[in-house]
Amino acid sequence: MNDAVVVLCTCGKENEALKIANAVIEERLAACANVLPPLQSVYRWQDKIETAQEILILIKTTREHFPAVRDRLAELHTYDTPEIVALPIIDGSEKYLAWLREQV
Repeated sequence: MNDAVVVLCTCGKENEALKIANAVIEERLAACANVLPPLQSVYRWQDKIETAQEILILIKTTREHFPAVRDRLAELHTYDTPEIVALPIIDGSEKYLAWLREQV
């Protein structure tokens, strides 16, 4: 079974997303982090439907490193309840996945 995961995390500001992305790479918690352009989020918060412009970070790491990534994101994030979810990478280029494992 492949041990690689993609962690999704949204932020309210680009500078916060870049700070988080740089931290997880510098600390070797992840191999790669992509900061995507603004997107529109629609969600329920405190029994109201809200919309907000957010920045999405895609963080590539391993299942083993996910707890440390999750904890670091929670420390750095300004949201009370940040989105921090890991999705398994079920398959991929073996060369890329080997590189990913080497970086963390």
